[in-house]
Amino acid sequence: MSTLTGRDKTALIVVDVQNGVVADAFRRAEVIANIEQAVAKARAASVPVVWVQHSDEELEIGSDAWQIVSELIPLNDEAMVRKTYRSSFEATNLEEVLAKLNVSHLVVCGAQTNNCIRHTSHDALAKGYDVTLIGDAHTTSSYEWGGHKVDAQAVVEEQNDNFNEALPGRSGRVVSLAQLSL
Repeated sequence: MSTLTGRDKTALIVVDVQNGVVADAFRRAEVIANIEQAVAKARAASVPVVWVQHSDEELEIGSDAWQIVSELIPLNDEAMVRKTYRSSFEATNLEEVLAKLNVSHLVVCGAQTNNCIRHTSHDALAKGYDVTLIGDAHTTSSYEWGGHKVDAQAVVEEQNDNFNEALPGRSGRVVSLAQLSL
């Protein structure tokens, strides 16, 4: 249903599943196992997998913290997008990669729910993509901010509760890994 004319493919976007990002993430092992299964489903269905990798002062390119977790292994022919902002679209070549792949539907998983998952998913909708968020394949970490505690589980649940959204010509939805059909 996307508003991107002439495109009809789906891609799986794996966002920021890096050592320094998910070290203390909510349900880390379960979520990474679900992402691994989503990647396997995508590959089996010949759906392209696009990996997104964040860098900043805490995630220096080439550092151990910057590396994709050892449980997940990108293939040499899978696109790798490097970013420095919360949205995977901002100042990256993601749109170019997706256009070359004829993609109009993104299936999103990864980390951090309240930052890069949220911004990437919403930006994709704004750009005309249909977006499916795998509800049990994204995570974040609890933290303190401005004198209050932010609970990771609550953040994940809030994103899953609120992402089912229809916009003119496109939609966002949340499915579990078990419900994911590629």
